[in-house]
Amino acid sequence: MNIAIIPARGGSKRIPRKNIKLFHGKPMIAYSIEAAIKSGCFDKVIVSTDDTEIADVAQQFGAQVPFIRPADIADDYATTLDVMKHALEWLEAQGDVIDNVCCLYATAPFVLPSNLKQGYEALQSGELDYAFSATSYAFPIQRALKLNAEGTVEMFQPEHFNTRSQDLIEAYHDAGQFYWGTADAFKAKRPIFGVKSKAVLLPRKQVQDIDTPEDWDLAEALFQVIKC
Repeated sequence: MNIAIIPARGGSKRIPRKNIKLFHGKPMIAYSIEAAIKSGCFDKVIVSTDDTEIADVAQQFGAQVPFIRPADIADDYATTLDVMKHALEWLEAQGDVIDNVCCLYATAPFVLPSNLKQGYEALQSGELDYAFSATSYAFPIQRALKLNAEGTVEMFQPEHFNTRSQDLIEAYHDAGQFYWGTADAFKAKRPIFGVKSKAVLLPRKQVQDIDTPEDWDLAEALFQVIKC
């Protein structure tokens, strides 16, 4: 059995009620639920939440909410792997036999069903623990700058001041959309970013973190452009 688990706690601080706030006319979480269902990859699409309002909205858009997440894994210190382990063990205790699982973030309005399929295919392509969404940095990280104690500028890697951009190794970062993995890897809380993981590369225009009000505004503007 393949399942999707969408973590969605109610206590967002920087953007209150972020997971169900309207984003281009729909609750934010609806985009993740609909992409998961349309992908055809999953036997179940589960939302793990501590919030009854989020649970109601999730069910309206076709997800299952078979439990309310315990408070001890719904605070600011609970990790995604904590939440995934709890959900998997709860479902298995009810008799589900789970092979693969996709952690799909509730604030991922740019996720596409086709990308979820790519993630599943990537996970199946070798002896892997995980396959996750990633994208490239827009600027060479080897030329990143920092501000020192005096307020002036230093390079993190000054040895690359004169290195041509085309000679620098391209760097990538987590796109924050989805993380396919085996049930065993999630239950053991194995690190997601490691040698037994594969990246599913997305174009930068399809990636936007949504952690602050400014992020939200940028995401809405980007969504308007690429969905037209």
